[in-house]
Amino acid sequence: MPQKKLLFLLSEDWFVCSHFLDRAVAAKAAGYDVVIVANENKHGDQIRKEGLRFVPLSYDRGGVNIFKELQFLYKIYQLYKLEKPDIVHQISAKPIFYGSLIASLLKTPAIVNAPIGLGYVFSSNELKAKVLKPFIKSAYRIFLNRGNSKVIFENNDDLNYFVKMNALKAKDAVLIKGAGVDMEEYKPVSKSGIPSIVLIARMLRDKGIKEFVEAAKNILSQNIKARFVLVGGLDEVNPTSFTEQQLTEWSTIEGIEWLGKRNDVSEILKQSHIACLPSYREGLPKSLIEAAACGLPIVTTDTVGCRETVEDGENGYLVPIKTIEPLAIALIKLIQNQELRQTMGEKSRKRAEKEFANELVIEQTLKVYSSL
Repeated sequence: MPQKKLLFLLSEDWFVCSHFLDRAVAAKAAGYDVVIVANENKHGDQIRKEGLRFVPLSYDRGGVNIFKELQFLYKIYQLYKLEKPDIVHQISAKPIFYGSLIASLLKTPAIVNAPIGLGYVFSSNELKAKVLKPFIKSAYRIFLNRGNSKVIFENNDDLNYFVKMNALKAKDAVLIKGAGVDMEEYKPVSKSGIPSIVLIARMLRDKGIKEFVEAAKNILSQNIKARFVLVGGLDEVNPTSFTEQQLTEWSTIEGIEWLGKRNDVSEILKQSHIACLPSYREGLPKSLIEAAACGLPIVTTDTVGCRETVEDGENGYLVPIKTIEPLAIALIKLIQNQELRQTMGEKSRKRAEKEFANELVIEQTLKVYSSL
């Protein structure tokens, strides 16, 4: 039997490494000829070192220039025509829209789409987002569920939302909870010292960065000893990104630190006592499933994606989005109670083992491929 070719189409090489590399490697081990297509920045060699074929494709996530977009569409056409994949796995809006159109034209046998996170247009109340949203929703209705295809969602809220807006047939929707986590690399360790609260994300307004900083100021003003640590880089393409100047300014406040983008996330989590992400909307935040695997209690928002990681009062707390006082109150409960942190952290670890382990996510993803 000839080897089946599986082509991943994504936006950025760093996103391949953070969310899909383990699945791509597992697919290769399962016998697929794997090709990864994404914009190459700093992680192309990491992908190649895993024995995967990586094809760089210049990509502008925020691009709206019609001529450049048509050029990008033609590049995808050339690529799909050359590679002749048996299955394409397309992740996020633009790859889904453009890739699905080309896959349909070229009669690609099978399509897997993954509208992960949904991003700025679905989480922001800004005018630009409101104007774009109806067009994006219409595009999803047209392109998301064409021919022999499956659509992977990271949470039930998004799955049900897309089914209700008639963007896909319920029988073609698949729930796979997140990117998976290496339970050996991310594991609990004993720790002491002043409680450290960590927020790991791109430094975007929609991640709740400002609410985190304001809650930290509130707590520190009460002479409660704690460290509040922001970990993550800027995203200049995203209109909600904070500036380096603003983040540096916050770092001058005693008790608040911004470490920037880091590659040693597991070590940072092992040194932390509490994980926090007051995001406005997520697919399923990787930083929180990694925190759960490390046995940390979690404080996050009661919103799409985030609520998948926490059972309120069991392994952490859920607070309303865009609020400061409830966030501060939840954090104080954990800062001041080591036994509660320990109990909730143990429940986080059990939740990660049951729902978010790499092996589970890989098995579920390969099952989708084989079903097509």
